[in-house]
Amino acid sequence: MRYDPAVTTVLLVEDDPRIRGALRLALADEGYRVIEAATGEQALDHLATGSPEPDVVLLDLMLPGIDGLRVCAAIRERGDLPIIMVTARTASHEVIAGLEAGADDYVTKPADAGELAARIRALLRRTRGADSESAIELGGLTVRVAEGRVLRGAEPIPLTKTEFRLLCTLALARGAVVTREQLLERVWEYGYFGDTRLLDVHIRRLRRKVEPDPARPSLIVTVRGVGYRAASAP
Repeated sequence: MRYDPAVTTVLLVEDDPRIRGALRLALADEGYRVIEAATGEQALDHLATGSPEPDVVLLDLMLPGIDGLRVCAAIRERGDLPIIMVTARTASHEVIAGLEAGADDYVTKPADAGELAARIRALLRRTRGADSESAIELGGLTVRVAEGRVLRGAEPIPLTKTEFRLLCTLALARGAVVTREQLLERVWEYGYFGDTRLLDVHIRRLRRKVEPDPARPSLIVTVRGVGYRAASAP
């Protein structure tokens, strides 16, 4: 089959051949091109040498050899390639570990193909600017909405697509409080039914990159019991 660059390419990293085969067929039915990897080593080898470059990675955490957390961290070191972890582990500390390693989103097994397709579509949408908004000043940062970039002075700050969407959503609110539920809906575009671990970890990751002192955040301020707001640092 000739490669069509208009088709979204998914790198599916799953060691169980039955699960991998079922997901491959289901995602193909949803219109995705699927590249399979049975181990973390195979996934990293493909990213280093393979073609086509995937648009998103579906990554099982429980892998032989290099486990999913290490694979996730290695992918994140390469750049902002979107990662959805697919895991049978639902304990809070295990989900948080995967998100801290760099995953943008997660689903639990058994994974429904329709849900996965919806998550992929939401994850790959680019941030939309508000009206004619092109740049927002936030403390010492310049958020270039249309360009998908954040600068501190002339120096770019590397953010994942999800971190950028989160920062834009807060910055575009112009200091107004954005509730946790609104952030989950606007950034991830999917219902999480009260599970805010996803948001908490991404706020921490974003603060580590943009705050002058992440331990004492001044740009992304917590409004206890409600949500967050963006504020200009003094």
